[in-house]
This record gives sequence, C-alpha cells and structure tokens, in this order.
Amino acid sequence: MKLRPPAIPLVTVDPYFNVWSMADKLTDDVTRHWTGKRHAMTGLLSIDGTVWRFMGTAGAGEDTAATEEQADAARTIEEPPALLQTDLNVRPTSTLFTFEGGGIRLTVDFTTPLLLDDLELLSRPVTYASVDVRSIDGADHNVILYWDATGEWAIDTPDQSVVWGRQPLPLEGAADMPYIGSEQQPVLGKTGDDTRIDWGYLYLAANGGGYASVSTAIGSAEELRRQFAASGAIADETSLAMPRAVSDGYPAIAAAIELGAVGIEPKSCLVALAYDDIAAIEYFGRSLPAYWRRNGATIEQTVAEAIRGYAEVKARCTAFDESLVREAQASGGERYADILALAYRQSIAAHKLVEDEDDGILFLSKENFSNGCIGTVDVSYPSVPLYLLYNPEFVKGMMRPIFRYAASADWKFEFAPHDVGQYPKANGQVYGENKLEFQMPIEECGNMLVMAAAVAAAEGSASFAEEHWALLSQWADYLLQHGLDPENQLCTDDFAGHLAHNANLSVKAIVGIAAYAQLCGQTGRTAEQARYGESAAALASQWMDKALDSSDDTDSGLSMKTKLTFDKPGTWSLKYNMVWDSLLGVNLFPQELKEQEVERYIALQNRFGVPLDSRETYTKIDWILWAASLTESPDKFSALIDKVWTFLHESPSRIPVTDWYDTVSGKCIGFRNRSVVGGLFIEMLKRKWRQADKNDLVASTQPGN
Repeated sequence: MKLRPPAIPLVTVDPYFNVWSMADKLTDDVTRHWTGKRHAMTGLLSIDGTVWRFMGTAGAGEDTAATEEQADAARTIEEPPALLQTDLNVRPTSTLFTFEGGGIRLTVDFTTPLLLDDLELLSRPVTYASVDVRSIDGADHNVILYWDATGEWAIDTPDQSVVWGRQPLPLEGAADMPYIGSEQQPVLGKTGDDTRIDWGYLYLAANGGGYASVSTAIGSAEELRRQFAASGAIADETSLAMPRAVSDGYPAIAAAIELGAVGIEPKSCLVALAYDDIAAIEYFGRSLPAYWRRNGATIEQTVAEAIRGYAEVKARCTAFDESLVREAQASGGERYADILALAYRQSIAAHKLVEDEDDGILFLSKENFSNGCIGTVDVSYPSVPLYLLYNPEFVKGMMRPIFRYAASADWKFEFAPHDVGQYPKANGQVYGENKLEFQMPIEECGNMLVMAAAVAAAEGSASFAEEHWALLSQWADYLLQHGLDPENQLCTDDFAGHLAHNANLSVKAIVGIAAYAQLCGQTGRTAEQARYGESAAALASQWMDKALDSSDDTDSGLSMKTKLTFDKPGTWSLKYNMVWDSLLGVNLFPQELKEQEVERYIALQNRFGVPLDSRETYTKIDWILWAASLTESPDKFSALIDKVWTFLHESPSRIPVTDWYDTVSGKCIGFRNRSVVGGLFIEMLKRKWRQADKNDLVASTQPGN
C-alpha cells in the first residue's frame, strides 16, 4: 500500500517560502503555505485547444465562503476539467505527480535540491518544477502549458498591496522574469508564528528546453487564466493598476510555454519558482542575508545558474533520494522509508541558513505553530539525527546562537537558554519572559551537552566543544547538582505542564553528564573524564532504584517497569531520552530495561501509536521513533513505527506532518511543519554509527594495526 501523505510538499526552501498541497489530488484544492493560508498556484494545459487543469483552481479568492455553493458563485471563471491524477511519489528531495487525459500523460516533478553536503545549493531560494508531456494514444497533440502564482506568496494578509514588474534573466534566449512583492517592503519588520513574509519578491522563470516558446504576463489571476482558456496565450493586463491589494483581483505572475506537437517521445520544460527575501535574519541586532546572498549574488544570477545547472542538480538529487530510501529500508523497512521521505524536506525547510560575522554558519529553526521561537534548543535536540547523518556542521549551526547568547551579559541564569528570540529576529530569549518558573533548566543543559557529544562522535573530534568549554562545564555541573531528581519544572513537552520528579528528564540529565565525560576524554581531561563518568554511573544506579515500579497495578509479565515520576507508582512514560545512552555508547542503563520498556509501549498502543505517557492519549511522533530505537529487535521497532505510518496515512488533519497528535482520533493537537521530524532519522543514525564502530573494530584487528 502506498502512503497517502497528510500534506504533499511542493516548494520547501525555508519557513516563509514553503508551499504544500493539502488534499489527495493536486486539483482538489488551492496550494497553501504550511500555515494553511492560500499561496495559490494554478497549472493549466491546453491539449488540441481544449484546456485542462492539473494544479489548483482557476477561480481566485479567499477562503471565506461558508458553503461550496457560495464559493462557486464567487467565481467569475468556469473551472476547466481536471486531468486524472494517476500517481503520486514523494521522495526526499522531490514530489512527482502523474496525470492523464486528452490523449496525453503529464508528469510534474517539484524538486527542491536540499542536499546537506552542498550549503550553496541548499540555500539557493529556488524550487524546480519539471514538466514532461507525451502522447499515450498514438496521435500527436498540440500542447501549451500555463503556470501562475499569485501575490499571496509575498504578503502576510490579502489586504496588503503589491507591486510587480520584470527583470531580465541572464540566460540565452530566456524570457524576462516577472516578479511580485509587497508595496511597503517592511524588511524584517515583524516577528510571529502564524505569519507569512511580506517583504522581498517572488519570481517565476520558465525555460522551454530549446524547442518551446515562452511568454510571460502579469495580471489578475482570473483574467490571465481566462485569456489562456480562450486562446492558449497570455498578455499583460494593462488596465491593472499598482499598487493593488492582493484581495483586489489577486494579481499574479504567469508563464505560457508552447510545446507544439507532442508525440510518443516526451517533450519537457522547466518552471523555476524563486524568492529573494533581501534580508533573512536579524542576529543580535545585525541584519543578515540568506547564505546564498552573503557574497553579493543577485536573484537574477542565481535563477539563471539554477536553470543552467538543472540536469546536473536533478541527477544528484535522484541519486541521493535512491540512496536515502535504500538505507532507510535497510534500517527499518519500507514503511520507515516512506516516513523519512516525507520528513526530509520538511525538517530542513523549517530552518534558515545564514552566516555570522565570524564565517560560521547559523542554521536557525522556526518553532512552527508553537510560539514562533527561533533557534529553540529543545527543537534542535529532537531534530539533530538527520543532520548528524549527513553533515554535523548544521548541528553546530543550531548551537552557535545559544552559545553566543549564554555567554553574553544578557543571559542571567546558570543553565542553558531555551531560544534566542522569535523568528526571524534572534536577539535574545523570548520564551517565558525570562522568568525562572517558565525556564527548562535540566532540559536545555542536557540537550546542549548531548548535542555537543553527538557532534564530536560524528566528526571524530571534540574541537567544537573545546571552543565552548566553559559553558559546557558549567551546564554539566548544574546537572550534577540538580539532575537526578528534578524539581517542579517544564521540559520539552511543556504542553503537559510543570512536573516534579520527572523520570525521563532525569535520564536526560544523567546521559548529559556522561556525554560531558566523553568530551573530557576526547579533549585529554582524563581526571575529569573519570570523575564525571563515575558520577553518571552512580546516578544511573540511583535512577534504577527510584524509577522501577513494583506496584501491583502496573503491567504484568515484565520484571522492569518504570514510572512517569519517581513518586507515582502505576504511571509510565516514554523514556525517549535513553536512546542517547545507546547511541553515544555510554551504556549506563541495561539493554534488558530498554527491551522491556519497548514491549510495554507496544502493549499500550492505540490505533495511531503509543501515548506520550499515562496522563493523556496524545503523543509526539519524534519520541515514538526514539523510543522504538531503544530496541535491538526489528520486529519490535516495526510494531511501533507501523502505527506512525498508519497515522500519517489516515489522519484527518490535512497539514504538513504534525509531531503532536492524538493516538485515538489521529487528529493534530498542535504543531505542524516543524523541524523535529529530523529526529525520525534516529534509527538510520544508529545503524550508521554501529556500522562505523564495526568497521573500526575490524580495521584495528588487521595485521599491522
């Protein structure tokens, strides 16, 4: 059975330039920003003079109609018939749709080349849409493609006004690029969560592949679509005055590509969607451009380079996709591979890549549909498995802002901060208004220590940790003093409220101390390595005494059962933090305990997965995958992740992957499109590191070593 994604990624560059299809078929609804607001994009195809629709709708307008009948009445253009969508494939870097109708087969391939080994390419604000058309009835067909995008992409609310124009594309034979952007251009002017960018400019470029003529136009969305339906051609709507509110006619930029006679040999063309955000992040008072813009590159040069290099880039993406899927299947099976293919672009595009004044990269997350925080530590922590797999430099880019802020005079606490601001302004923590009772002391100290040790493990060097040693030492000492039996405080699962004696949070503290001991060993601090290592082992032993539950009202048949809190027998929780005990190889907790924990989770599952703990039926998707990775049994792993696959396949919440949902109804509780789905790669990371350890062992036993 093929996975039906809850939403389908189309344009996935960063938290602002981020558009999805939230329906089963690309023609069932308008395309939308991840927040659910319309970012309309329409695709039409003229086949022998008859116009068909393959993307979005021909009618423009807000989502304000109370009924379907009212929505139909608001349209001033007749909807062309939809081509039949016959297939959908979501791959790590691309989404491929297949349609049939009018004697042709149409494929549309959205590719955002988010290759983690190429920072320049990953940062480039361009998504490709490659279109192939071929005859399937033996006859030649005259084919013209139409593609548009509305000004909704460049504003936060549709009452905002936009302006438009054209820029030459420095590419031989290329048509000029139309663009559209807000009138006011309040660059970096607002922060927030459920917000969209209202500065910078959206561009649309089209390439006919050398055998197709391209024309572009700017006008109201329905007028452009009406022109194309009537004649197969488009022209500027000269009566459309600017500036103009987006809701007044829905100004759009469009391209028409005449492919001519199409037979059994396919003809192809390329549409490139690009967004120049001018400035991307405010970083401690300094405006930073996106990484691709750091050396003065222009959007015109960048789009031209993207189009020229498409064939090579696409080949690289295809090879990467095949490799990732193959490795995911080997790690956890076909359903695990399905989950990771859907998660890959979402995680990366929930970040923005910039460079600081010291030429170090910053990889800043947006805490989507939570509170919009930027660079949140307990969002980075669950995200890092993906980046440890492919390029730990990105994990450093998550951590640098926290180190800088924690070392400043503005941070008053002895533990690690939670965040560095609200996206896109990273000027200092906003969560909890810096009140002690709303901080996450053990959570964030443990997270930073584990991430630092994980980077060292991935790179085979603790040099990055050495750069920030004073803070890491301070946080390790904080965990030694406060970590075993946490006081009443928040953890990353802050939606569940404050909790004292949190057994899973205690695990994080203990593993964090052990992680610091590892770093001491890697940096030649042998005395400290012994002291912190022995302390972590002693605390783990005490944890076993406090956490094991021998009460009669817990599950039977398991000799080791652990509690949610040390003081509440008969409770339970996912001990997801324990996975780093295995991954870092500190092995403070017995494998028998981990196996019995997983057996218990399997027994406690509802239709869509195991709850987070005994208090509610909701769960976190990242923590299920981390809990599943505690086991060495593929069957136990599959028993947990199969329920996650079922959730994604059947959830009634048609949104980019949520990490917080109800295990009974399958509905989203909160959060969507967050970077934490990078954590779903943890089983792949475990397999890679285990294989590396085996290779090192084999090498060390060879003659001459």
